Amino acid sequence: MKIFNSVKILSLLLVSSCLIISACNKAPLEPEPITIPAQAASPTLASLLDNSEFSFFKAAVLKTGLLPNLASTTARYTVFAPTNSAFILSGIPSVDVINSLPAATLAGLISYHIVPQTLLAQNISETFPNYEYPTVLNPTTGTAAFNPLVRLTTYPSRRGAGAWVNNVPVTEVNVNAVNGVLHKVYTLISPPSKYLWDSISESSDLTYLKAAVNRADSGVVVADRLQTALSSFGVNLTILAPTNLAFQTMLTGSIYKALVRQGMPAATAYPTAQYLASTPDVFSNPALYGALSSQNVKGILLYHILGTSIPGIRVFSVNLPTTTTAIKTLLNKAVAAHPGLMAQATFTGPFVGAATFKGAANSTASKVIINPLNPFATDQNYINGVIMKIDQVLLPQ
Repeated sequence: MKIFNSVKILSLLLVSSCLIISACNKAPLEPEPITIPAQAASPTLASLLDNSEFSFFKAAVLKTGLLPNLASTTARYTVFAPTNSAFILSGIPSVDVINSLPAATLAGLISYHIVPQTLLAQNISETFPNYEYPTVLNPTTGTAAFNPLVRLTTYPSRRGAGAWVNNVPVTEVNVNAVNGVLHKVYTLISPPSKYLWDSISESSDLTYLKAAVNRADSGVVVADRLQTALSSFGVNLTILAPTNLAFQTMLTGSIYKALVRQGMPAATAYPTAQYLASTPDVFSNPALYGALSSQNVKGILLYHILGTSIPGIRVFSVNLPTTTTAIKTLLNKAVAAHPGLMAQATFTGPFVGAATFKGAANSTASKVIINPLNPFATDQNYINGVIMKIDQVLLPQ
């Protein structure tokens, strides 16, 4: 496989010096301050929460001690404010439940909804990929590794009449205050708490992907392993994760063709291929090391990671171009001339979208698998990136 001859020279360099998580997307846009009379003292962001539709959010802000911050006329904030219905949709049915939660838990959740600068809707980018904005949430607070510069970031985006923060719809924009702006959101925006590798290791429908990463990392020093990047603070990756069924389908076809080329009758080759592909152990089968060498497997996996370098880019499907567009992957780090993936976002309404990705050697596009319980949780956000589950393995050649 010629394209993989270059993969062996590729080293995944981690950027541990990033002080803001995922700080290697595009730089934040310059905020546009709201013009207000010098003598104005109201409304503040705190007083906007007196509206009855924010009673749940205000109770949470009060418990976390953040209300004075939102009342300060010298500060500037953007608040992505969940209404009462947003709390209910997110599984928090009452103020009593809010008050029963530990203050530290609430502080992490609420702080992730607040950006320490003014971001008006018209300044939310429509370009790809998502711009990032640090929140006031510092995940190192209260730990021995406390660093005052570290912040978790959010990724607002806009497409036509629709706007999102991460993949959560913004339902109303530009409720102005003297100390910033408030945007209403459809559900709570959950701060990430796990790494990409945690999810891949724990997901029952990604066991083939886990085995593929282990195969790609065999014989590689720890610092240059894919698993290391997927487990690291400071990187910012978007993983297109084929499900087990997607891997089984691809592997069955590939092994079948290899067996037929070796002279095995087709009637015997297909069930043999199905059997060999029926378990993730296929990646550790010495008889298949020619086709599934660590170099070949690594090349395929790099083709499923968006961006051309570590620390990479973080992408949510609602921010993808709405026309079919070529997007580079980490494989381009080793094979610069490769055309990359063809990607497209499609929308069935102002907020509900889907995405497709087509590999250079795929006959049809792979679809991002929609979460049936919550379509706005389809793109899974983690500390060091995003996972989109897809229904085909993307083939670079």
